[in-house]
Parts: sequence; structure tokens; C-alpha cells
Amino acid sequence: MIKTVDPSQIPQPELHGILLTAVAPRPICFASTVDKEGNVNLSPFSFFNVFSSNPPMLIFSPARSGRDNSMKHSHQNVKEVPEVVINIVNHDMVEQMSLASTAYEKGVNEFVKAGFTQVPSEKVTPPRVGEAPVSFECSVQEVIELAQSPGAGNLILAKVELIHINENYLTEGNLDTKKLDLVGRMGGSWYIKANGDALFEIPKPITTKGIGVDALPLGIRESDILTGNNLGRLGNLEKLPSASEIEAIGNTKEVQNLTKKEIHVLAQRILEEGNTQKALTLLLHAENL
Repeated sequence: MIKTVDPSQIPQPELHGILLTAVAPRPICFASTVDKEGNVNLSPFSFFNVFSSNPPMLIFSPARSGRDNSMKHSHQNVKEVPEVVINIVNHDMVEQMSLASTAYEKGVNEFVKAGFTQVPSEKVTPPRVGEAPVSFECSVQEVIELAQSPGAGNLILAKVELIHINENYLTEGNLDTKKLDLVGRMGGSWYIKANGDALFEIPKPITTKGIGVDALPLGIRESDILTGNNLGRLGNLEKLPSASEIEAIGNTKEVQNLTKKEIHVLAQRILEEGNTQKALTLLLHAENL
């Protein structure tokens, strides 16, 4: 059964909950800004991502309050002083980051409230978070206000002017995903930790052109054992194994006397171990049984 929802027919809080729970995990923009009096604000936003590397552009969106339609201080600040430092959040600082999301009165410095180190920036006025693994000093190029109603987003287009990287998170000069230990925002009060078993790799078809799932025999595509992910990995191979390779694997002790279903189970295990070529060779052998 499928539940179909018309966004115009449900209350904004309910729509907000559906959107933020379904569209996740989301990276977190921990934005430091200043107003025209020089008051510092530090707030997290999960409507955020990188949208260009040339020019280097980050976009985040402080939404209007769904309760009273008020504007976020960060939104007000970048209109007064069009600069922002976007600090990246990892697990070591996530609880303090959450505290900084408290709706403190205007003029309250969340660096102080949350216990973060305020470090002067080099090219922009707002300070950066000393504890952040990466900080981006940005100039605000444009603010796009989507509407004036409760829950409306306000897209802040921020051009990266300078990047600060804590060298503890580098391996051979490059940012190390495992060391970064980043967190992402889910729905409600939930977050996700991007480390350990949550991390997995998929070969990217950048310089290769996979054969595609449609090139696989019907018996493989309609397997009761193989999953969609398994088929996608098989379809990423550049060519089918040769007839001699298929014949050779069929003569191994590992395969002899196995049923077609048993071979599919074995091939799935081998596929998940990372040997895609061998897995497909086994599956094509099974097609001949």
C-alpha cells in the first residue's frame, strides 16, 4: 500500500516532519555570522550542501519559524553583513552544536553558551569554531527568500574564500572520511554518525562504462537471492566474463555439485566480499545448468 500526500492539504508542521524524516541524512552547516553592531551568532542548519567547486559555492537555508514566522538571527545577520563562516560538525562536538541551536535572544553569543573556541577569521568578519575539523570563510553572494510564510526557506549562497583544515583529520595530505567522523541530521531528534559500519564503498563509474543490469541474463535479473544492490554492482562491470572463464569456474571443487540456487547464494557472498568478476562468472555458469 502507498500513502499519497498532497502538501497543500496537510498542516505545515506535519509536512515539515515528512520532509525532514524522508530527506536524510543531511549535512550540518554550523554557521557563524555577525550583525551590523558586531554581535556574534552561531547556529546549525541542516538545509545545507555544496553546489559548485568552480566557483566554490555552499548553500544553506535558515527557515522562518513554523510557530511564529520569525526570521533566524543568521538570516538577519547576513543581510546586514554579507559574510559567514560555515563550520563542519563531527561527533566530538555534536552535543555542543545542538546546544547552540537553542533559541537564545538576539545578541547572545552561542560560542560562549555552547563552550566553543572563537577563532578570528582572516578574510571575513565572523569568527570560526576552533573545534571544527573544517571551516569555510565565505562571502554571501545572494539571499533568495522563497516566501514570507511560516516554514519558508531562505537560500544563502555563500562563496568560499578561505578554507581551514585541522591537520589531525588528514591522511597523506587528504581529508580522511574515517578520521572526520562526521554526523548527519535525520528527522525529529535523530542524528547519524558517519563512521564504523555505517560507512561503505561503491565503485564510481567515472572512467568506466558498465554493461548495465539489462545486459545480464534474465535468470540473474529475476533471481530470488540477489538484491537490487547486487544487480547494480554486477551491472557496473565493463564486460561479461568469457566462455572459457565460465567453463573453468564450473570445473572447480567449490562449484561442482551445487544447485543453481546454491550458486546464487555463493555468488552473493563473493559479491559482497568485493570480487564482482568472480561472482558474475559463477552466476553465468549457473545459467548453463
